[in-house]
Amino acid sequence: MPYWLMKSEPAELSIHDLQRLGEARWDGVRNYQARNFLRNMQAGEPFFFYHSSCPEPGIAGIARIIRPAYPDPTALDPDSHYFDAKASAEKNPWSAVDVAFVEAFEPLIPLARLKTQSALLALPLVQKGSRLSVMPVAADEWAAILTLR
Repeated sequence: MPYWLMKSEPAELSIHDLQRLGEARWDGVRNYQARNFLRNMQAGEPFFFYHSSCPEPGIAGIARIIRPAYPDPTALDPDSHYFDAKASAEKNPWSAVDVAFVEAFEPLIPLARLKTQSALLALPLVQKGSRLSVMPVAADEWAAILTLR
């Protein structure tokens, strides 16, 4: 089974928001490589929920995909921060997935700690200059991260 990591700013959607909601749409991805990863996701696949752009970035928990990729409606909404004037109902280049809460990590696993793990050296998250918001996680990396909880 593929594993993933997806980043969200906690002010937009946090692991605790998802815990409260149970399920949510993961939208607003505006990078083609990240979008392509979204399109590869299947229902049931787990992902690490990563808090980014916050005082302490890190892995905040686990969620899972419950609906595979479909056209991202925020691209068509002129009131959305993620509106894309070039998108149309017939040709929407952006995708969203639906996700469900699995588990919150208390405390989260900080990025600084992830960067010290030799088993994670190939993970794009810990590589300098990598800003991808959706990425695959190898099975051995997934297992190594789980030992840090």
